[in-house]
Amino acid sequence: MRCLPRSLPRGGRPAVSAQGQAAMPQPQGWQGPRQRGASPGASGTAGPRRGQPRLSCTARHQPGSREIPVQVRFLKSKQNSLDHTGRYQVIEGIMSPVNDSYGKKGLVSARHRIAMAKLALETSDWIRVDPWESEQETWTETVKVLRHHYNESLRLLQSKKEFMKNKQPTERSTEDSLSYQHSGLPELKLLCGADFLQTFKTPNLWKEEHIKEIVEKFGLVCISRAGSDPAQYINESDLLTKFQHNIFLVKEWIQNEISATQIRYALCRGLSVKYLIPDSVISYIAQHNIYTEESERKNEGDLLQPLKLCNTTVNPLND
Repeated sequence: MRCLPRSLPRGGRPAVSAQGQAAMPQPQGWQGPRQRGASPGASGTAGPRRGQPRLSCTARHQPGSREIPVQVRFLKSKQNSLDHTGRYQVIEGIMSPVNDSYGKKGLVSARHRIAMAKLALETSDWIRVDPWESEQETWTETVKVLRHHYNESLRLLQSKKEFMKNKQPTERSTEDSLSYQHSGLPELKLLCGADFLQTFKTPNLWKEEHIKEIVEKFGLVCISRAGSDPAQYINESDLLTKFQHNIFLVKEWIQNEISATQIRYALCRGLSVKYLIPDSVISYIAQHNIYTEESERKNEGDLLQPLKLCNTTVNPLND
């Protein structure tokens, strides 16, 4: 998910308010830290202080990497929460399908997962599918995917700066000029469900240095899920506790317990999943006969790729 300061319009044209405004009060359910130096604003409006670094957030979901695109609402919840803090304006969400070699039980081909995700996002004006991760020769560790998106954000930002620098002063609008003067480095966040934090404790699934880099340099935005206690997961980990200021916990007030696993099981049994996923995705699944008893057995008994790399016998992690 890519985010910009609240003063930037959703259309993407940069604008910085002429006078700095205080951040909005945090909405109920938002447990992340308030911006340093910010205080609740009386007017109910929000915007960064003048000269505040430009922010950008990008996200990737794994190890769940659900094969059916039921995460659109999941991403929308995070957009709402980040927007309402007054610290960010979410301008882009990125769904990054995991590589086929990840080894998850029942994982269908990336080409199908990408196609379904694109169909599910046809009406979205801010979420896109990025195939980079799935196009690599083998599975790519989460932190490396985040680095890739971060570097891409830097490259795009630099290109924009060069473009603005070469513009004649008479061609620049006031908004463009202010954005050029006050643009800063982007910021990326990894979006996940609260149960994602628990996977950090799975032996050999994560490298300790990767967890540290993710929570320290990027940060997490975790949405609540039934049966998960993210605060407890954080308290039980010295590393997560140390960087808890960079872990944002979001309360999902409208619970959405749709499970990709349950949808796949329903499809395997010939049951209807109408209204659970978009009709275009249902048609695609039927056309390509994707979710069957045979496909659900794919990679059965195999270790996930990170566990294979550790050459350690651990039960496969299934969702």
